[in-house]
Amino acid sequence: MRVEFLGTGTSQGVPVIACGCEVCRSLNSKDKRLRSSILIQYNQRSIVVDTGPDFRYQMLRHRVPRLDAVLMTHAHKDHIAGLDDVRAFNYIQEQSIPIYANADTLERLRTEFHYAFSSHKYPGIPQLELEEIAPGVSFNLYGKAVIPIEVMHFKMPVLGFRIDNFAYITDAKTLSAESIDLLKGVEVLVLNALQRDPHISHLTMDEAIALSREINPKKTYLTHMGHRFGTHQQIESWLPEDIFPAFDGLCLDI
Repeated sequence: MRVEFLGTGTSQGVPVIACGCEVCRSLNSKDKRLRSSILIQYNQRSIVVDTGPDFRYQMLRHRVPRLDAVLMTHAHKDHIAGLDDVRAFNYIQEQSIPIYANADTLERLRTEFHYAFSSHKYPGIPQLELEEIAPGVSFNLYGKAVIPIEVMHFKMPVLGFRIDNFAYITDAKTLSAESIDLLKGVEVLVLNALQRDPHISHLTMDEAIALSREINPKKTYLTHMGHRFGTHQQIESWLPEDIFPAFDGLCLDI
């Protein structure tokens, strides 16, 4: 299984519009962070987690020729806004795309992209199959068991996903004991870490490190990193040797 980071930034991305901070002015390509998303490939299938505002560019930049499914973490705009662009894959593949999400996220998608679900559809709209999933209830996706794992984004339930010994958690602030148990045994863990300073709805660097220690994977990668966190080089210097800042384009073979 291969995991490719399509974006590792926050809701505004990095650089942030009109910001002149050190991170936003950096010329290092690893400091250019699109909105958070990953591409998972196995069994000749391609699955994307979240379709944010940068989805179209991410598909072009990474030359993704096929999309078989989308896993949605939650319904905030920086995670769903690009969903309309799956219609390019509908056209090429001549089939609809299944979208897996919890009930609240599916309801938001029906509202935000109402034209795709109208009884009077016009030509060219995205063809979407909405599939409801629930925390802790695994489902088969092209030969692998996917386990949705609920985390809390302040007061909003968000889904992370575990496939084999890999888990992806974004937009988390707190996890229940039950969710942590579902993550035990993973070898590669991805966690959000917004910045070093306290935040009401996102893990900080220290909180992500502590959570990684509790789950105890072999390697942890940080994502959903804001410009206030620091440059890639700075973040690397602050982290333990088994925890790494992810960057757009990073590929992991699991």
